[in-house]
Amino acid sequence: MKLDLHTSVLIAAGSSICGAAAILATESVLKSEAYKTAIAVSSVVVFGSLLMFLYPFLYKIGYIPLDESSMGIYIGVSLHEVANVVAAGNTISQNISNDAVIVKMIRVMMLAPFLIFLGVFLKNKTSLKKQKVPISVPWFAFAFILVAGFNSLDILPLGLVERINELDTFVLTMSMCALGMETRFEKFKNVGLKPLYLSSILFVWLIIGGFYITKFSTSF
Repeated sequence: MKLDLHTSVLIAAGSSICGAAAILATESVLKSEAYKTAIAVSSVVVFGSLLMFLYPFLYKIGYIPLDESSMGIYIGVSLHEVANVVAAGNTISQNISNDAVIVKMIRVMMLAPFLIFLGVFLKNKTSLKKQKVPISVPWFAFAFILVAGFNSLDILPLGLVERINELDTFVLTMSMCALGMETRFEKFKNVGLKPLYLSSILFVWLIIGGFYITKFSTSF
């Protein structure tokens, strides 16, 4: 669709890994312009929120022929944000939510290798133009894995973990506000509808592709 590389990668990262958090992490490697990040965040928020309401409704009226275990996997592999997964899963049942969150966290763990691969890809791409660009190592992604492992040991008190999560939400909110401060609506007009087309294609793939992959993988 002749969409620029940065916008395409940002939208794809948000749809395939963990929504806005993956987009912001990918932006740090791409060094992309703020409006491109804003476009990508907008797309995953809109489509992720839509699926968050759509899945529980379709499941409860019998339009998704999966058992509870498979439905948890389906939600985990196809919803954009961790918050979307938790909300959609809890709307149906606690068991589905538990399975969905586990699957989703496996997707989130893919952020680190993805960013390393992206850094190597960008280095090779610029080397073809005879430009020397160092590989951007996403150290924060490794820090995420270490913190996830440390948190799994249940060493910190639950109250402290909750306070840290509140701080995390505040910091993420501030980063979104900063992103908005660097973005103007005329930039959206210049890009056109191409990001929406790409997001729509990924949206359909997550629904249909995610369903058949889940059904196939759970049939054994």
